Amino acid sequence: MPIINTKIKPFKATAYQNGETLDLTEADLLGKWSIVFFYPADFTFVCPTELGDLADQYAKLQELGVEVYSVSTDTHFTHKAWHDTSETIGKITYPMIGDPTGTISRNFDVMIEEDGLALRGTFVINPEGEIKVAEIHDLGIGRSAVELVRKVQAAQHIAANPGEVCPAAWTPGEETLAPSLDLVGKI
Repeated sequence: MPIINTKIKPFKATAYQNGETLDLTEADLLGKWSIVFFYPADFTFVCPTELGDLADQYAKLQELGVEVYSVSTDTHFTHKAWHDTSETIGKITYPMIGDPTGTISRNFDVMIEEDGLALRGTFVINPEGEIKVAEIHDLGIGRSAVELVRKVQAAQHIAANPGEVCPAAWTPGEETLAPSLDLVGKI
């Protein structure tokens, strides 16, 4: 079954954020836009480049009313150790969720069972808890946080403007489309 427009499934987890631990559940993602950003493991190679890139866009996402949650199958203790020892990871201020049981990774269908790791999965969730964007990459393919910001902006625009759709590479301020029979064959 496709994951788009499904509700997030229940979970309980502990996250590391700004020197503190947080207990989180799926309820914490409700009432605001959220990004759940899965990555394979702490202390690796592509992962810090992605998480650092996301940290660089975090203020912009916060301006859009979006909370970011990074998730790996490491523990929140491992997240703290990585945060304390890596300059790139040290700039992260969003919650870093530990998923050592793999529950959250399985909920989003990104768990690599034989390795106990998550694929690179990115999910944009609306305030009602529905998944509006899902992107899953192989382990060696890094993601772009700038493109993720654009996708969030498009999802928010569509939510605020029923009947409109955003064409390829749309950015705020550009024209959208209003699907109708009049447009068929004219784009």
